[in-house]
Amino acid sequence: MVKLGEKIKTLRKQKNISQEVFAGYLGVSFQAVSKWENGNTMPDVTMIPAIASFFGVSTDELFDFNLFEIEKKVEEICSDAYKFRINDPAKSEEILRDGLQRFPGNDIILNNLLYTLDYHTRSDEVITLCKSLIESTKDDSVKYDACRILATCYKENGRHDLIKPTLEIIPEIYFSKLELMASLLDGEDSYEAAQKHKNISAEDLIDMLIICGKRLLEEGEREKAVSQWRIALKVIDAFEEDFVEYKWFSSTVYEYAAEERKKIEQLLSK
Repeated sequence: MVKLGEKIKTLRKQKNISQEVFAGYLGVSFQAVSKWENGNTMPDVTMIPAIASFFGVSTDELFDFNLFEIEKKVEEICSDAYKFRINDPAKSEEILRDGLQRFPGNDIILNNLLYTLDYHTRSDEVITLCKSLIESTKDDSVKYDACRILATCYKENGRHDLIKPTLEIIPEIYFSKLELMASLLDGEDSYEAAQKHKNISAEDLIDMLIICGKRLLEEGEREKAVSQWRIALKVIDAFEEDFVEYKWFSSTVYEYAAEERKKIEQLLSK
């Protein structure tokens, strides 16, 4: 009993979180956590998997629970939720919330949950969750994605003074993991990475062209601005014949960029 409590206490301190924060993730009182750590009581056996998942420990550190199985189940939960992210975010959120009941505090599920929350009506929740992930996660991809989302939320809510300090947490990256995987791996691994990087790159290129055009227009360079927006339309049209790999996506770049097309057409009509 004491040994398990000491382990929980050690892992919590390694993660640099308080008993209150840990208790909040698990849905218990901080007094309950204190009793575990002091060896006065033990967590309910049904909570052991959630505790192991939260701390990301190995299989035999907490009641021999298999961490690989946690990761596999979490991946399945996030994959199911992703299918509804664009067209039915409420359904996506429901799937992820159910996942958090099984694996409280799981960084990957929480990161996916951020994509279902509206930055305007639920900004406080978005900001709190982002800050928590930035401070506690050991996964850099989760940390830096939370920084990006937090900065976006600040912008959407007019808190411009907080955007740059948040973005400065993110290191400059000149190549991506997906790019390297597509180039250096073979077979299905290479193909999956290439498909994902292709779509991300295309969507980013469209967004950057729109932004460049807006800035040029602000400087009175309308002709140059128009050239950027027309290039963006050509990029969108180039994906008209693309197909969806439903294993990883719910739409093509062409379908996804329908709203961007409307924005560009409005800009060109001014």
